[in-house]
Amino acid sequence: MIILFGAAGSGKSIQGQRLAEKHNFRWLSVGQLLRNQNDPELEKIMLKGELVPDEFVVKMMHAAGEEALAAGQNVILDGYPRDDWQANWVVESGDAKKIDGAIILKVSHDELWNRLQDRAREDDTKESIEKRWNLFEHTIDSMTKTLAGAGVKIQEVDGEGSIEEVTARIEKVLADWGII
Repeated sequence: MIILFGAAGSGKSIQGQRLAEKHNFRWLSVGQLLRNQNDPELEKIMLKGELVPDEFVVKMMHAAGEEALAAGQNVILDGYPRDDWQANWVVESGDAKKIDGAIILKVSHDELWNRLQDRAREDDTKESIEKRWNLFEHTIDSMTKTLAGAGVKIQEVDGEGSIEEVTARIEKVLADWGII
């Protein structure tokens, strides 16, 4: 399993989908799996920029990851774990042993705003984006320390430039790690 971390607008979903298609990985996005639930209560939470309860998210992601691994596919985790509680759960549950590495896509705030204005998703209100950015910035260091303490490799990658350039940078890291 590979984790792609990045702030809202960093391109982690586009990159995750590209890598999944090219290398026959299963792309697992918390946001997409939650939207696929078609649950009005979950939709209300997400529209406010708030997070769905951790217990629900970890069970959903664990089950989806296990299903993919059982089918013989490697997994790209898009933005999961999302907070300190989830990162600790991943370590304590033993799921961290299944993670080959985590990549953090680094993108400037100006570039993030430009990208988010282009994608026009219903849950991308200015308020919800700012909440998600603040959460990411306040938790990424502690989450990566938790995961690194469990033996997960962590690598920052420049997430600016063309989609193809960023994909190539990520693939270089994955090749260096012996994943592709």
